[in-house]
Amino acid sequence: MSERYIGLMSGTSLDGVDGVLALCDAAHTRVLQHAYRPFPAELAAELLALNSPGDNELHRAALAANALSRLYAQVVDELLRSADLPASAISAIGAHGQTVRHRPGAFDGTGYTLQLNNPALLAELSGITVVADFRSRDLAAGGQGAPLVPAFHQALFGRRGQTVSVLNIGGISNLSVLQDDHVLGFDCGPGNALLDAWCRQHTGQPYDDQGRWSASGQVQAALLERLLQEPFFSLPPPKSTGRDLFNPGWMADRMAGFGELAAADVQATLVELTALSCATELQRHGADSSRLIVCGGGALNLHLMRRLQALLPQLSVVDSEAEGLPPLQVEAAAFAWLARKTLQRETGSLQSVTGALGARVLGAIYPA
Repeated sequence: MSERYIGLMSGTSLDGVDGVLALCDAAHTRVLQHAYRPFPAELAAELLALNSPGDNELHRAALAANALSRLYAQVVDELLRSADLPASAISAIGAHGQTVRHRPGAFDGTGYTLQLNNPALLAELSGITVVADFRSRDLAAGGQGAPLVPAFHQALFGRRGQTVSVLNIGGISNLSVLQDDHVLGFDCGPGNALLDAWCRQHTGQPYDDQGRWSASGQVQAALLERLLQEPFFSLPPPKSTGRDLFNPGWMADRMAGFGELAAADVQATLVELTALSCATELQRHGADSSRLIVCGGGALNLHLMRRLQALLPQLSVVDSEAEGLPPLQVEAAAFAWLARKTLQRETGSLQSVTGALGARVLGAIYPA
């Protein structure tokens, strides 16, 4: 029987919260409503700052989690009002939280992943059961805790007898290769994180609208080669990453010695870095794919989409709306789907993706 779930996602792009109201059952997920709330500037700045060591982190992180949960509650309220539904009509909310650190396997062999969130506060504000903390159980089982969306990609986009690849380009890019019952998934490297940071620094805009600015620049081959020397790109799956690695400091270190480069040329080079790192991984691990479905904010960067198609001429490169779900709704829908999995005590992770000892039931439940 189908039930209504809400999925909430705020990704490493740090632009805001996407929420969906979805009808879910064992075989299907159908989005009924979508809502979006941008981050207030102060909250976005604090979440970005908490990606790096700083003063009084525990206090600041707790207050940022409260503020984020209040924003989540506003998105939930908007979804309910749009659908004219009471809170009691929703089985659960899947709330991912905001990743500020991701260090699987580091330091002590287990490492940690940290998503700021206050699911207890969200349950209190919404009157709806909340499922949160989706990643830590996989880490405890020896996995990367990421990416978690490939299992959902398989349920949504998988095609019998075909290899289909799905590329999610948020702040970080991740690839799912779907081959009947076998799924491979991993992070490729930076998505929009470096692009957005460079754009904010040099234009004052939060992102490069449709990739127009990057399209005006010229790729700097020597800089691109330096960027591609990052060891992460040559690691085999399973692998995951985040702003812990790909951040403006990483960029500054690798640009040292290049002198003054035109800002638009650097932006064009960063687009090429994202496109080339993703295309290379697809050719390594999904060369027999018939189709590449792109979702996340990167799907709206038309210059990036053109570069992907140019680097993968053998494939049809399309955004996920061509498959029935707009790019900005896919990840939120995944966490609605994962919330249902948790309540049903069904596993939500894939050993072939995260490298854990086995699939695990993910998430912690905060009853209404």
